[in-house]
Amino acid sequence: MYTANVSGCSLLAVFAHPDDESIACGGLLALCADLGVRVTLLCATHGENRGGVRDEGWFEQRARELDEAARILGITDVMLLDYRDGFLPWAGDLSDRIEAEIRRLRPDAVVTFGKDGLYWHPDHIAICEATSAAIDEMADEGPALYYVTMPPGQMRRVVDELWEHHDDPGPGMPLLGVANPDAFGIGATAPTLVIDVSTCAPRKLAALKCHRSQIDGGAFARMTDDDAARFFDVEHFHRPAGSRVRSRHGLLDRLEMGVGGHLKGTL
Repeated sequence: MYTANVSGCSLLAVFAHPDDESIACGGLLALCADLGVRVTLLCATHGENRGGVRDEGWFEQRARELDEAARILGITDVMLLDYRDGFLPWAGDLSDRIEAEIRRLRPDAVVTFGKDGLYWHPDHIAICEATSAAIDEMADEGPALYYVTMPPGQMRRVVDELWEHHDDPGPGMPLLGVANPDAFGIGATAPTLVIDVSTCAPRKLAALKCHRSQIDGGAFARMTDDDAARFFDVEHFHRPAGSRVRSRHGLLDRLEMGVGGHLKGTL
């Protein structure tokens, strides 16, 4: 059980699309909010790209879905930007915009995608690179930086177990539009932090289910709270190579479990 007081600390999550926050680290965001941390989300796009075409309906719908998910996770503020979905690698001012928000908010920690973007999505990788560059530019003024990661095979296990236990698994059971669950975590850097978010697993699932445009007909739509307790009990993170000393003692480290699953201490 987490016992120390972290109220007054702040965490900024930086992601590319609505739903990224929930699948990547929804448990962490909810846990931090429960512990009195001010949690803010910067989302670069509305996720309006549908089959290569800008879908105005999705532009509005996915913004509403994000608001619903943010309320469930306890996110205090959502900054939903208007960068074009699918084109973040060519957004020349993205790093400057992220840096400006970090300087304005002055968070204790920033969490974002790792270099693999969870499943090698170009927008996700662009967010990682832009956020990393922003914090590098801030030098010693920058917050602690953490990358989300995921063990290879985790999403394959979700699909296989749901397929086995449901009478009508559906064709392929996609995960947030990703047809191949093996793409999640493949080639990812091993975690250096494993955080117990089991108390928030049902809320992570509830937040994911807010993103109806992305999960309908897929595996997450079929998950129950019991499934969430099995699949979403921990989340994985790592610090960038060469990160500064303050990153070794940052907010997420104080929530750390050992990679072997043993709690290293209480807050």
